[in-house]
This record gives sequence, structure tokens and C-alpha cells, in this order.
Amino acid sequence: MTVELKVAGLTCGHCVRAVTEAIRAKDPVAQVEVLLDRGVVRARTTLPAAAVAAAVTAEGYSVAP
Repeated sequence: MTVELKVAGLTCGHCVRAVTEAIRAKDPVAQVEVLLDRGVVRARTTLPAAAVAAAVTAEGYSVAP
């Protein structure tokens, strides 16, 4: 399944790496795409959307409802 989240605070390569690693820590084979210009994180994963959102917020980013 593909999960798409609107995430506030994504500004740089560190953000991309932090979010990608957080999601892959929960699902090592997840395919993660971070669109900095749109503030969007897309993950092709077996995780439910809530788990992806929790991984992102644990890194200190805000996920829009």
C-alpha cells in the first residue's frame, strides 16, 4: 500500500534521511519518497498509515491530519 502524508518542517537532506530511516526502521523494505518542495512523504509499505505517521512524528515532524 502507498501512504502519503503532508508533513511540516521538511527543509533539507537531513530531514529526508531522518524520515526515511524512521520509516525503514519499522519496515526495512519500505520505499520512501520525500518531496521537500511540497512537504509530502510517500511510502510504499506494509505499515498502516498511523504507524508511518507515528514514525515521522517521533522524529519531531508534524503530520497534518
